[in-house]
Amino acid sequence: MPIPRRTVLLASAAAGLLAACGGGDDEPDRANIVATAQATPDLSILVEAVVAAGLAEALSAPGPLTVFAPTNAAFASLLSELHLSKEALLANKTLLTAVLTYHVVPARVLKADVPLNTPIATLQGATFTVGADLRITDSRGRSAGIVATDILCSNGVVHVIDKVILPPA
Repeated sequence: MPIPRRTVLLASAAAGLLAACGGGDDEPDRANIVATAQATPDLSILVEAVVAAGLAEALSAPGPLTVFAPTNAAFASLLSELHLSKEALLANKTLLTAVLTYHVVPARVLKADVPLNTPIATLQGATFTVGADLRITDSRGRSAGIVATDILCSNGVVHVIDKVILPPA
């Protein structure tokens, strides 16, 4: 039976993240969150958004931080949903900053430590929840799946998600 293209792409993204972070728990010289995302082709739109919002320095700081990182496909879906071009999204710094900081938790939260069915506070100020099925429910009732977990970085951890989550309107 052939492996679905999406599975191959997600496995490739996770492998790229692990390589960028140094690979294993015994590797002391991991890249920071921004460098890790930059080294992962499937997170290129996220990187563009972080740079456009002026958040690269903050996400490179010592932390600890946890980033729920949407894939390029997640951003493409959001752009379609909002009827926006990528350029229009990147130009709206207020919206971009609110959306991106909603994906960041100001603590290092590994998969095993994610509080299930409990509001999780974000840098943006609002909360989201994670169910036992590793699906995030955002403040608007939208759902995103966590597709890769525990990508350790020098200043925190990255979890890859399949949909951009949105803060309250």
